[in-house]
Amino acid sequence: MEEKTNTTWRATLTPHRSLTRKGHAILMGVIIGANLAGGIFFLIIGAWPVISFLGIDVLLVWLAFRRNFADARRAERIEITAHELVLERLSERRPRHEQRFARRWVRVELDVDAERELIGPLYLRFRGKRTEIASFMGGEERQSFARALKAALANPAI
Repeated sequence: MEEKTNTTWRATLTPHRSLTRKGHAILMGVIIGANLAGGIFFLIIGAWPVISFLGIDVLLVWLAFRRNFADARRAERIEITAHELVLERLSERRPRHEQRFARRWVRVELDVDAERELIGPLYLRFRGKRTEIASFMGGEERQSFARALKAALANPAI
């Protein structure tokens, strides 16, 4: 996640996906097989129109996984130099987006509800505006990353 050089601190954040391409192929094979068996059953009992709904079911699951894998290819890159913080967002569906902040004036904010033990969004605050980062990370990961980011802002050459 982190890379350190003499003058900069860098982090590349990417969403975690537990299902691999091979796992996806196996899962789709099981779904197709189950729908095919159901389709044959409904064809035998004379309810042949049900087959089209089973085909639509497979198509919708495939489209959902396609979107999921596209979302997995997005990333956020954060680089902190002696004078600035650079936030770069990469996505398959949108053009590259870059924001620059003066390092001395940017603050890291993490919404935490200690009473209910909930960890909320992570923000960069600069000139009264908040920019959410790491929205795809889990609460514990955001909390850990917030600590690392605060330390890097204090001294980027750590």
